[in-house]
Amino acid sequence: MRPGLSAKRLVVKVGSAVLAGEEGLDQRAVGEIARQLARLSQEGREVVLVSSGAVAAGMRRLGLKERPKDMPLKQALAAIGQPLLMAHWQEAFRPHGLTVAQVLLTAEDLSARGRYLNAKATLRALLDLGVIPIINENDTVAFQEIRFGDNDQLSARVAALVEAGLLLLLSDVDALYEEDPKQNPLARPILEVESVEAVLGHAGEGNPLGSGGMKSKLLAARIAGRVGIPTLLLPGRRPGALLEALAGAPLGTYFHARRRYRGEKAWLYGLLRPKGELVLDRGAVRALKERGASLLPAGVKEVRGRFSRGEAVRLLSEEGEEVGVGLANYASEEIARIRGRRSAEIEELLGYRYTEEVVHRDHLALKEEA
Repeated sequence: MRPGLSAKRLVVKVGSAVLAGEEGLDQRAVGEIARQLARLSQEGREVVLVSSGAVAAGMRRLGLKERPKDMPLKQALAAIGQPLLMAHWQEAFRPHGLTVAQVLLTAEDLSARGRYLNAKATLRALLDLGVIPIINENDTVAFQEIRFGDNDQLSARVAALVEAGLLLLLSDVDALYEEDPKQNPLARPILEVESVEAVLGHAGEGNPLGSGGMKSKLLAARIAGRVGIPTLLLPGRRPGALLEALAGAPLGTYFHARRRYRGEKAWLYGLLRPKGELVLDRGAVRALKERGASLLPAGVKEVRGRFSRGEAVRLLSEEGEEVGVGLANYASEEIARIRGRRSAEIEELLGYRYTEEVVHRDHLALKEEA
């Protein structure tokens, strides 16, 4: 059984290998995907499209055969290709009476709480207007430290951002296989996956036109699954595959999800890099897990990294296992001065006190809850 197939809000990611033809973007492939998404929209579903293809379109326009590794050149190709990509989508959705909107994001946009909320509000407004948001990574300004890595990762974080019921990855492969089907034509597809970690060894190499590959798709499914959103990997170049799968046909590979995070907790667990780490003693770990308590300074053994008040930090056990992620009520240097001490001593040690807690339970997402 595949829960989530009837979800009202969908995030659909289309890879470069699905969209690219020999002479640039394949208008027939773009048109077929637009047709299916239009049908879903007519059925009352809300659709957010994450589309690769800008760099590939730029490569085709300039006659380049190999995807560049040089970041400025890649960013330049994205700048050339992005308007070409959007023009194709506009043309494809026009016969269906649908308007599209371009939204470019960087990882930093979704790591800063204020910008995350702004992006969420914008996408919500577009969906309310019946518009199809088309999202891509802002390659022209992103640099290595703040990149998502590829649009598979981006789509998973967008799914958390809009609180989607299902993430769909349209790829040039039709499923996850037990073995590489290029090496073994008799390899069997895996139809259902309960745990991404159990199948990471099945990841293969990506298409040269794209930046992802199967491992990237598995990691995207893991990101989405951590906030309770299932993922469905489908053959993107098969006509009607999206509609068939959502109607219940056993296509592709379905990745199950567990408990669902919403709101701030979904954001916390969707962060690429929390700003620092706090190592907790065993008593604090038990209090967080068993009693749903807040983290007090007495339970902090070590402070790692530099962060400001209000920034996200990872909470670790003494053994190095991740306990959760939370928003710090004090900066790293402040916590270093009050760690291991009672809350009543905070004002004496710092000369002021914001709160009794280092991390309040309302702003903390435990890993086991995911």
